[in-house]
Amino acid sequence: MSWLVTGGAGYIGAHVTRALIEGGERVVVYDDLSTGNADRVPAGVPLVVGSVLDATRLEKTIRDHAVTGVVHIAAKKQVGESVERPLHYYRENVTGLQTLLEAMTATGVARLVFSSSAAVYGMPDVDLVTEDTPCVPMSPYGESKLIGEWLIGAAARAHGIRAASLRYFNVAGAAGPELADTGVFNLIPMVFERLQAGEAPRIFGADYNTPDGTCVRDYIHVQDIASAHLAAARRLQDAPAATSLVLNIGRGEGSSVREMVDRILKLTGHDDAVPEVTERRPGDPARVVASADRIHQELGWSARHGLDEMIESAWQGWQHRHP
Repeated sequence: MSWLVTGGAGYIGAHVTRALIEGGERVVVYDDLSTGNADRVPAGVPLVVGSVLDATRLEKTIRDHAVTGVVHIAAKKQVGESVERPLHYYRENVTGLQTLLEAMTATGVARLVFSSSAAVYGMPDVDLVTEDTPCVPMSPYGESKLIGEWLIGAAARAHGIRAASLRYFNVAGAAGPELADTGVFNLIPMVFERLQAGEAPRIFGADYNTPDGTCVRDYIHVQDIASAHLAAARRLQDAPAATSLVLNIGRGEGSSVREMVDRILKLTGHDDAVPEVTERRPGDPARVVASADRIHQELGWSARHGLDEMIESAWQGWQHRHP
């Protein structure tokens, strides 16, 4: 098959592109390079610079490269920004997906792997979040991802599309320093940034109903995210028409923010740093940990990388960008 990877020059997209290629698939990357980097695209892989809102360019790319399946990763993904710019997020994430689905149906492409998010769940009050846990997103970003899943399900039923929506939990790490995340929006790079500035890392709230009072999250290595996309793509190759899977990508293990900060300090040689506890951030749930049973049953997939690998590879990437 030939897979179009939208957002394939971004942090997660580049890892998915590499996993598909190593899995023997043909790939073309489609990216507007607003946050992606062309240097992440492997040599020999076609890169088409374009917006997912450009139906004409999408259709031309699909036809020119004989695309038979799409991995849709391109999206705006910052929760805080989505609250400030909801119309922008709905246009890029919802209208962009609608435009892509229209291009797929116009060109006869009937396989889609969709990058969704655990943000669709909001603040679930459960020990393990299953795919059947009620979805109550708390931001326009989370809403846009849930609407995307609904839209894909409707298109699958109406047009026979075979689809898998993958709900990511907390992504970290890198396959190599050159592929590391350049954003500072998640816990690990936020701690790195504080350490580089000679400041104490921050913990937002230590009075949650958890064992050590800090939030508990399910952290997943980006290489495991990528391997899950490959597994989903292969599953869809021979799937019946109108297949529509919704699957969590997580390790099924929770780690507290304090535990993660302590690990980061130890692995980066900053054992003497003392974290600073500040007020809670609005909307942070106490615990969000994935149940990964369904993805194992459906795809035979499970995570392979641990917390130390995530931190160490992320640290190498940080040092690569901040020598």
